Formats: sequence, C-alpha cells, structure tokens
Amino acid sequence: MTRSHLPLPVEPAEGPVAHRVPVCEVAPAPGVSGSFKTGAGRTADTADMTEQSFTPALGRFAPTRFYDAVITLTRERLWRCLLAMHVAPRPDDVIVDVGCGTGSTALLLSRIEPRAHVIGVDPDPEVLAVARRKAGAAGAAVRWRVGMGDALTEVTGGGGVNTVVSSLVLHQCPMAMKRAVLASMHEVLRPGGKLVVADYGLQRTRSMRLAFRTVQLADGRRDTQPNADGVLPRLMSEAGFRDVREAEVVPTISGSISVYLARRA
Repeated sequence: MTRSHLPLPVEPAEGPVAHRVPVCEVAPAPGVSGSFKTGAGRTADTADMTEQSFTPALGRFAPTRFYDAVITLTRERLWRCLLAMHVAPRPDDVIVDVGCGTGSTALLLSRIEPRAHVIGVDPDPEVLAVARRKAGAAGAAVRWRVGMGDALTEVTGGGGVNTVVSSLVLHQCPMAMKRAVLASMHEVLRPGGKLVVADYGLQRTRSMRLAFRTVQLADGRRDTQPNADGVLPRLMSEAGFRDVREAEVVPTISGSISVYLARRA
C-alpha cells in the first residue's frame, strides 16, 4: 500500500498517541454507509442480544441513509486507517468484522491484503445488501454473513479466527451486551489471535465530554456512559483478553474515538 501523510492539522494529544497516519481511502457507500451493527435493545440487561432488534447506525439521531454525511464529521478516514494499521492483515489471515454495516472496514482490509479471508457480520440484511454491491463494484472477495455480535460461533465457528475487528459498535450496547459481544469475540479467536476495536472510549477532557453528548442524544446515556467512563479495557480483560491497551485516541466533534488492542491468551 502506498503511504503518504494525511493533510490534517496536528491536535494536542488527549490520550496515548496523537500523530499523523498513512492515507487509506475509505470507499463511500451508494446511499448509506456504516460501521455499527449489533443488537442492543432497550430491554432488561439480562436479555439475550440475539432475541432483540439491533440498533440502527445513527440510533435515534437520524435514518441510516444519512450515515455517510454524519460519519465524515467523526474524522472517519483517520480512525479507520488507524484501525487498519493495527490489524495489519496478512495473507491467509481470517479476519471477522463484527457489525460491519455497509462494509467500509471489511473492504478496506481486503483492499490492503486481498489474500486475507475477510468476513463481515451484521444483523441488518439491508446494509449487507449495500456491502455486497460495494464489494462487487470493487471486485473484493469479502464474505458477508447475517449474524449477531454475541453469536459469532454460529457464523464463523470457534477458535479459527486470526483477528476480530469492530468499529462504533460497543458504545450502543447495554453493559450485559458489551460483555456478551466481547465473550463471543474471544471465543472465535484462535490462541494468540488479535482484537482491534475502534469506538468511543474514555472522554478525558471537558470538551470531549460535552461533544460526546451528541452521541448520547442519539443512543441514550445508559448504554453510552460506561464507554465515556473508560469501561472497555476492563471488560476486555474480564472477557479473557490479555495485553489490553488503548493504542490511539482521535478527538472528533462527537467525542474522542479510541483504538483498543488485545490478544486472546
């Protein structure tokens, strides 16, 4: 992949890393795009995610067809490139994108390493139809599967995945669902397999906490506040992951988005 620098201003670091990264072209969707898809109903926390309807990409904020316009405001190219950089796909890797939406991340990873086996999983057949059209236009051999984030073994089997990725999924889930999704991710990874998550994390500054209120207006405070309080590393550790760390922090107008890394023991 040809590497150059993004024409973005350098912002003060509010987390572990703040630097420029290689350019990655994120293919736009024909009409909609997305990186969040997983079940997250507003029922009791003990309910099984697979029994609930999924939360749409923009929550209560707007219909999914406006997702492209909204997501660009989150510096999507920057954080998605950082995610791809940490995935570092290799030939014959099996990579599962949980909550793939219309396939932006899955297609990016496939474009970086066409010999990797990329699987996009999402509960929404309509956005998967868009992902399939995008893949067809790009000539990408990504496999698309309808499935829920807490039932990945039903889609991929268990223990054979090299890398699990997810972007802007967990912040929309109730606490029990965050745990269930992470447990499912852990289950499908092979020993030593990698987890790479891009999502709203600890909001360290007053300005980022204020900005994050726009996300809470769309997705509700109950489910999103744990992310803003920095809960994800602890939940990853509790799910059995090791070497958990927050590798990147990207300030955006809707709060800071973190890239988390972890390994299955």
